[in-house]
Parts: sequence; structure tokens; C-alpha cells
Amino acid sequence: MRRSLPVAAAFAATAALLLTACGSGDDNKTKDGDKIAGADTGDAKSSASPGASASDDIKRPDITLPSDVKDDFENWKTGDTAKDAVLADAARAQTATNYAIIKGNPDEPALAFYRQGDALVSGAQWVKSFVDAGITYVGTVRYFDANVTLYGKASAGVTFCTDESKAFNKNRKTKKVDRTPADNDSYVYYNTHLKKSRDGVWQTTQLVSDRGNKKCTP
Repeated sequence: MRRSLPVAAAFAATAALLLTACGSGDDNKTKDGDKIAGADTGDAKSSASPGASASDDIKRPDITLPSDVKDDFENWKTGDTAKDAVLADAARAQTATNYAIIKGNPDEPALAFYRQGDALVSGAQWVKSFVDAGITYVGTVRYFDANVTLYGKASAGVTFCTDESKAFNKNRKTKKVDRTPADNDSYVYYNTHLKKSRDGVWQTTQLVSDRGNKKCTP
């Protein structure tokens, strides 16, 4: 999950694209002062919704990862109902992207259900980069150090880290798994902005990432 894509598959807007299952395609460098989060300018069913509310009546797409793929959301609950609803959908947006990669479908409906705006465009491009490279992935992606900030009733920001050291690219045709050793680039810092839809879904609308950020590396 850490190998660079072939040049032909790289995004024109991305200087150094590193392949990751949970990435968005927005492998931009964020600074400590960046505030995009507040800008208005086997089945792993349980892991797809760490903070899900069993009482919501939203008709959500079914996202079931295969047994050799897992999203591990570590401590993604705050105890605050409003914040946990945001975190649950922020997590689902990540799993929806991974699900689209596994399916090899940039137009996967679950992706558009949890992503909109720039985040949807970049997410679809990211999935397409996997398809073009002829790869998928296996293993576990760990999500940790999640922080959520509410900006009113329909806007929020979420930052978090990912650990991809136990996830690896897999060739779709040969089924060969590339177990490249982990390094600092296996850890990614994300800064995201979400908006609440009319249906009550917290959709990720903006997302930037910084691979190897010291906030996330061991």
C-alpha cells in the first residue's frame, strides 16, 4: 500500500502519489495551522461503523469488506452523541472508499453516499488509480487519534491518523501480495471537513492528507 503508482496512472495534480487503501488522492501537505476542517469556503461489517447509532433510520448502503481486509477504528467514540454521529460517518467514508477499491469501481454508490464535492472527485480518482494499476489490497488499516470539532449543527471537522503498516498491495491478476516493509510513509495524517445532508448523513466534502506526518508516526 506504500508503493508509488506507475507514471501513467499518477494524478496530474499530485506530485508524489503513494498508494494507500484509505487515501483520497489528496496527498497534499497540511500544516499545523491549516483549518480545512472548519472551512465553509471476513467480514468487517462492524468496523465500518464504529460510532453508528442503532436508532437512526437512514437507509445506508451495505458495505461488507472481504475477510482478508479490515478497518480498525481505534477509540472512535467520545461519548457525545452529536460528535459520535460525525465520527461514525467519517469512518464510513473511509470504509466506503476501501470498499470501492476492493470492488474496482470508481462509481461505487457507497462512495457518493459518504463523500461529496472535492472529496468525492478525489476519492473516485483514487479508486480509479488502483483500477488502472491493476491492484487491490489486503490487510488491516488502523485509524487512530480521531478528533472532531462541531461548527454549528451541520458542519464539522475531523482529523485522524492511519497506520497502513499491516496493509499491502495485491495484484488483481496474479494475486501476488507485495509485502513492502513499513516505514514512516505507512502513517498518514488526515484533515477533513464534513457537512450534514438533508437526510442526516455527515458527508466528507474536503480532505487533505500528509503522509509521514510526525503527529502519526511512532
